[in-house]
Amino acid sequence: MAGHRGELTGYCYRMLGSPFEAEDAVQETMIRAWRSLDRFEGRASLRTWLYRIATNVCSDHAAGRARRARPVDLTGPSGPADALPRPLPEATWIVPAPDAAVFSGGAVGAGGPADPAELAVARESVRLALVVALQRLAPRQRAVLILREVLGWSAAETAELLDTTVASVNSALQRARATLAASPAAETDQLRPSDEEQRELLARYVAAFENYDMDALTALLHEDATMTMPPLELWLRGPLDIAEFMLGTGSVCRDSRLVPTVANGSPAFGQYHLLAPGEAEQHAAVHAAVTGTEVSPVPDGVGDGSYVPWSLIVLELSEGKIVGVNHFLDTDRLFPLFGLPPFLEG
Repeated sequence: MAGHRGELTGYCYRMLGSPFEAEDAVQETMIRAWRSLDRFEGRASLRTWLYRIATNVCSDHAAGRARRARPVDLTGPSGPADALPRPLPEATWIVPAPDAAVFSGGAVGAGGPADPAELAVARESVRLALVVALQRLAPRQRAVLILREVLGWSAAETAELLDTTVASVNSALQRARATLAASPAAETDQLRPSDEEQRELLARYVAAFENYDMDALTALLHEDATMTMPPLELWLRGPLDIAEFMLGTGSVCRDSRLVPTVANGSPAFGQYHLLAPGEAEQHAAVHAAVTGTEVSPVPDGVGDGSYVPWSLIVLELSEGKIVGVNHFLDTDRLFPLFGLPPFLEG
């Protein structure tokens, strides 16, 4: 059963919108499976049986709670001089996931993506905007859409998994498609390491951010670009408001260094903030207040001149411009998940 853990994690992430909740769901799936193993009769494959359990677990997790969302889904844009709002609970937000977590062990089928086309489909299915859109569906419709259009299961296989009819599966798929079509997810570009134009765009972004050159940074943004900062409800639209915020309340981002990674098939960066002399404890307190978390102890080895985690930045790109800048501030959990170091030497 352990051999199916990777693909189940990817499935549960698409169902639930959080890598942490997905991992909990997979663990619960395995526990339920072990407890029921003596009742497994082999009429369906082990893989189908595990997916059936995982679907039920995800449905239980989703029952009776608000769907996960992004700040742009909950309120209108903020002003660049607005006071920072109180952080909302983690369960409010879509949480990014490293590609390795949601593709490992089989993003598409048990053997993993067999070719670039399948990998493209897998990456498309975990784009932040699409994961948000999936949460708008009822759990059964969500499962049908993922199984049929992402994992490539047939209508008959999906019906067997869900213990229903092919006609019911086809009807659920039509309703899911109609719901998504009524509020389509914004199209964004996948990360393409071999794309020279994209590499240049990302290099210019890193240089502009680390030099804190707002003129250079805003030149890379689409005219309707948004910036979000979960767990804060605040979000901004447009290069001018984003720059004004970054030069005002957001000026704590000065003197940062960025470490590249990949999240949800998109370019991402661990953002590290420079500690000025005597600032370590103050920094920890400020970050805890912004994120609504407890003050974390300063890691061993961190001192004046070190760089410490501030946010995980996930970029959304389209047609040579940055259309979304998403700062996820829960670095205590996200940096270890993405394999980012706990601090950088100065």
